[in-house]
This record gives sequence, C-alpha cells and structure tokens, in this order.
Amino acid sequence: MSAHNTHPLPTLKQLFKATGIALLAAAAILITTVLPSEFGIDPTGIGKAMGLTGLSATNAEAAKMPKSMETTLPVVQTPAGIVTKTELPLRSDEMSLTLQPGEGAEIKATMRKGEQFVYNWAIEGGTANVDMHGEKPNAGDKFTSYWKGQQLSGDKGTFVAPFDGTHGWFWRNRGDKPVTVTVMASGFYEKLAQMK
Repeated sequence: MSAHNTHPLPTLKQLFKATGIALLAAAAILITTVLPSEFGIDPTGIGKAMGLTGLSATNAEAAKMPKSMETTLPVVQTPAGIVTKTELPLRSDEMSLTLQPGEGAEIKATMRKGEQFVYNWAIEGGTANVDMHGEKPNAGDKFTSYWKGQQLSGDKGTFVAPFDGTHGWFWRNRGDKPVTVTVMASGFYEKLAQMK
C-alpha cells in the first residue's frame, strides 16, 4: 500500500492572496523602515518616531568619504586626558579649622595618581599664607609644592594628583587675630582630613 499526500495543493486564488499579503508587507517595511533609514524619506512619520531618519544622515556622510575612511566611521576618537575613569565613588566634604595668631595647620586629601577634585576654600576673620603641596607615602619630610600665596582670603580650582599620596594645603596665620579656614572639596579621593 503506497502512502499518498493528503494535503491538497493551494489553489490559484490562495496563491494570489498569499502573494498580495507578502507584497503589502514588503511595501510597508520599505515605506516605514528602509526609506527613512537609508534615504531620509519618511512619508508616514513612523521612521522619525522610531529614530531611523538619523541613520540616513550617517549614511550620506559615509558616501561622501573616501573608501579608506569608511571603516573608521563608527569609531569616535577623543583627545587623551578628556575623560578620566575611576573606581572611587564621587564624594563631597567640608571641613573647618581655626588658626590662632602664628599657628599653622593643614588639610589634605588621600588620593591615587590621576584622581581629582574641585575645591573652594575661604578664610573668615583675616588672611593667611598658604602652600598647596603633596607628599608620597612614607616620604618623611619630603614634599612637592604646587603653589604658594601670602595673605590670601580664599582660593578655588581643580586639582589632579600627580602621584599617589596626600595632597592639600598648609595655612599659617600671620595676623594678630584668630582666623577660620573652611574647605569644600568634591571629587574622587579616599578621604579629606586635618593632618596632625
């Protein structure tokens, strides 16, 4: 006994119907997706809503480029040093200290090379001499001075650590009245502390 196919072949009417549905689907894809993304033509507005029209500008720019540059189009190059990545969380600290006449003290941040912070410090009640400097771990009395100033009432800026260690300010009150120094820092560092 031979087995025979019990499924009938589609009729001519069914074939035309399936072909018509496939053509309608292809036309819909062409109008809503291909034309907006490849040629910037968007008669329905669906391409813009899906963000496809921006692709046509990229394709047009690529077409104008020499063939040797096409392979580098998706890569965005930035100059070195523009973006710095870190594993440390962003932190913000504010500290104050009072200096009696002739007294000096310092506040420093413990940092790794390349880490950075934005700072602002101000003095109430007078002025002080300042030395912003850094020390490597176990450096003893050796330090690197970044800048010095006399009779200042404040300063603000950005600092990037040139090496692992502690970095900050030493103030000395050369006046005849007590002064209060308040430091605010935000950035990527391990801690901010008054040094003993």
